[in-house]
Amino acid sequence: MTTAGLRLNAAPGKLPRPELDEVRREVQRVRKLTRGKFDDRLRLIVAEGPEASAPIPADAMKWFRKAMGVESLEPPSTLTVRRASLPDDAARQHRQVRAMEDHARKTLQNSERERNSRFWKKLAGLPSPRFDETLEAFREEFWDHSMGRLPDPVLPGNARTRVWREDPDFTVYEVKLDVWEDVFAWGYLLVPRRLPPGERRPVVVCQHGLEGLPEDVINEDPSSKAFGAYKGFGAALARQGYITFVPHNFYRGKERFRIIQRKLNPLGLTLFSVMIGQHQQILRWLKEQPFVDAERIAFYGLSYGGKSSMRIPAVLPDYCLSICSGDFNEWVRKCASIDLPNSYVFTQEHEIWEWDLGHTFNYAEMAALISPRPFMVERGHNDGVAYDEWVGYEFAKVFRHYQKNGWGGRAQIEYFDGPHTIQGQGTYEFLGRHLRWPPGT
Repeated sequence: MTTAGLRLNAAPGKLPRPELDEVRREVQRVRKLTRGKFDDRLRLIVAEGPEASAPIPADAMKWFRKAMGVESLEPPSTLTVRRASLPDDAARQHRQVRAMEDHARKTLQNSERERNSRFWKKLAGLPSPRFDETLEAFREEFWDHSMGRLPDPVLPGNARTRVWREDPDFTVYEVKLDVWEDVFAWGYLLVPRRLPPGERRPVVVCQHGLEGLPEDVINEDPSSKAFGAYKGFGAALARQGYITFVPHNFYRGKERFRIIQRKLNPLGLTLFSVMIGQHQQILRWLKEQPFVDAERIAFYGLSYGGKSSMRIPAVLPDYCLSICSGDFNEWVRKCASIDLPNSYVFTQEHEIWEWDLGHTFNYAEMAALISPRPFMVERGHNDGVAYDEWVGYEFAKVFRHYQKNGWGGRAQIEYFDGPHTIQGQGTYEFLGRHLRWPPGT
């Protein structure tokens, strides 16, 4: 969106004029805090009439000049300033912007060398268990410094459930779990009917995208907008006999959730700091259910759910595999490039950046944190979030990492001729193979 040639894709903000009573209270608070020691330097001047709209009213400037010991703000009369000698502000701003762009391009180019040096070279050739220890140290770093780590949930889940919908093939339960004080997790649990007593089945956690809701993921109405993106994959997998859980991740509400991100960032935290804690509680509760195989809980997400599939399983090993749909990318380039139109630099998603990923963890490195667990990418040729070339370049690093460590069958990518959507073909086969479902697969 543009206004007078300007793109409105930065965080919104405004500087409202404070009420006079509010200013008076603040002045009194300053005097109280300083115990009157600076009363001679503190004065409230209230301008009226035309002066009230001036940036600095004349009376205020006069008092300030006197307090600073400045007799006059006029230039000396002997100084002649020629207009031609004044700096060209527009040209100077242009040079400054171009300098920042050149710096961004150079930093983007150098960041891959930095990741290779600090990540891949440290893993290369390491024998087990040193390899495992090094990879675990990187997981801790990613959680602590890139996502921002909160204390593990200590509250009991205190699960509240109710039947939300009955289907011939499954029952949908709405589930709410406590996480921390004033923070909860919720979603839909789909349990297939005719579940034999004592049988423990694999679970697929199906994650919605930006501005989505759990009900979008189980919507099977072909005429609906939600079905166009998700293809009802949460319900489709339940019809295949899986237990599915469709959690709510709170990246919805437009500016409301982005404001939360901006409040978390100065604390060294992100939205994923909270969502990881919610998924810790979800996993804990799922593993307690008598019909769940705790060793076979998978994660499958689309779009922002695909972002989740890169970050949440990277630090929570209880997810036995992860599928990233409609998001896998040369992520650092997607976030920092100023030369390509689908960069986040040119969108309104101003909450998207995370701390120093350029020098630490691109998507290939995040996938390595998921390893040796199975990992898959689902990619539509017409998906505008990236270019096939970017996706292929980044996935080649993942494939090499799995191959060199003897896990070749666990890393897979499926391209299909389609848009930003769930395809549900190679991914379903991938789930069946690695979750061993149906029995005997």
